[in-house]
Amino acid sequence: MILARARKTRGARKSVRQPGWLIFEGSFAARPCTVIDLSDSGAQIVASDPGSIPAKLRLAFSRDVRRGRPCEVVWQRGKTFGVRFV
Repeated sequence: MILARARKTRGARKSVRQPGWLIFEGSFAARPCTVIDLSDSGAQIVASDPGSIPAKLRLAFSRDVRRGRPCEVVWQRGKTFGVRFV
């Protein structure tokens, strides 16, 4: 039952495999990434340089640094990490 509850709170994920941009707070630069899957509550992302990913950032689907959805990193495994939208 606990596992079923965790799945419900996570939200349905949709496989998108599309380019995205990581925008760091206080920066006007956008780093490319690949969004593997997406839900209402978060996303799974692959970045080429995951070592310098801050805990809070914005995820955008265009390079426009004024856009993007605020999120925080909740897990990381190598170059792949998960974010929760805040």
